[in-house]
Amino acid sequence: MRVHSSGQRAEIKAEKHLRRHGLITLSKNYHCRYGELDLVMQDGEELVFVEVRHRSKQGFGSGAESITQIKQQRLVAAARHYLTQHSRGLNQYCRFDVVSIDGGLTSRHVNWIKNAFSE
Repeated sequence: MRVHSSGQRAEIKAEKHLRRHGLITLSKNYHCRYGELDLVMQDGEELVFVEVRHRSKQGFGSGAESITQIKQQRLVAAARHYLTQHSRGLNQYCRFDVVSIDGGLTSRHVNWIKNAFSE
């Protein structure tokens, strides 16, 4: 039996939530020299780069609030790298979504922010 970290469990929960809303998973934990993309998904004609954040306590703000300008720049660079490696995405509209799971992972509260930021 494989034990997952809380971050991995949050990504699994986020992916299930998005799939229930019709998105299709294309890639998980895409790594490149610029960083990591938690999830790459298809939403109709749009390619969606998803950053998953989990905060068990809200003393330092929500998971979504923890995505700094520098983190956004890294996500954009990683997304550009992904697009160069996967030609099918070159002519697609892309967006950056954030899924924030605040509180315990058994919580039913999943905050999905579409178009959370742009490049």
